[in-house]
Amino acid sequence: MIQKASFLFFFLCLSFNGFCQNANSKQNKINSFTTSDGVPLFLKVSGKGEVCIFVHGGPGAWSKSFEEFGGNVLEDKLTMCYFDQRGCGRSGSPIDNNYSMDRMIDDIEEIRAHLKTDKVFIIGHSFGGILATKYTEKYPQHVKGLILLNSTLDINDSLLNQIAFMGKTLGKDFSVKSKDSILSTFFEAKQQIKKADLDYKMLSDNRTNVEKLDSIDNSEKRNSSFAQHALSGPLYFSDFTKETASIKVPTLIISGTKDNNIGPEHYRLFKFPNQEVKIINGGHILYYEQNKAFKNTVEGFVLAKK
Repeated sequence: MIQKASFLFFFLCLSFNGFCQNANSKQNKINSFTTSDGVPLFLKVSGKGEVCIFVHGGPGAWSKSFEEFGGNVLEDKLTMCYFDQRGCGRSGSPIDNNYSMDRMIDDIEEIRAHLKTDKVFIIGHSFGGILATKYTEKYPQHVKGLILLNSTLDINDSLLNQIAFMGKTLGKDFSVKSKDSILSTFFEAKQQIKKADLDYKMLSDNRTNVEKLDSIDNSEKRNSSFAQHALSGPLYFSDFTKETASIKVPTLIISGTKDNNIGPEHYRLFKFPNQEVKIINGGHILYYEQNKAFKNTVEGFVLAKK
């Protein structure tokens, strides 16, 4: 069921000896970090400066596409920590299929503790915004700043946006009869827009850029276990925008004017007390297509928090 660019919904951003003691010199270390319940996670640390953990989208994508498709420009100001979530990409799967919210965000906390750094910046891209936000909600004392990059905090709202966009693109009406029919209607519309060879428009107006992204995602075999389990229950379909009003950590929201995955107006549902919003003229992969604006926005936010 996984489609282009590894986004199921199309949105759906070990050993480090002496790492913290030398945070200002550029790091580039790849290793396998094992969680407390025995799951090996792919983890790469590269860059210099404040530590920033990147939480990729999907559900079921990986960190490689963000890193190699423009995200690594942040490494000259940030020590970027790229990891693949359990059941994703180059990481292993839990024997007991534990993909609960607490377990997913505790993986992030265990990585932070392993890196021996008290406070981190955290970037959530697409679906990863849910995990990054829930991590910040549970561990606010360890988050210096939350960055939501083209993020959804309500999958159903984003799916409704995608359905409407696909209908407009195809000149068809995909009516959603009830909340329970959102997912099935999405797949119906998705099948038709793919048949018309226009599905790349969910990510960008530029077909070539989507093909470049696909070439990264198709470069090696990836684990897709989490993607399969995330759809089996209602957990990840909750409306997490309702919780944002209680999260007081400084928050940067980056939204694209043409983000047909999340919805260009989706960010208006966020009510973080200490939030700032940056609107960039671009789609779901604006971190590549508007790379300079993306870089300057993130680095400006980080600099202001020092």
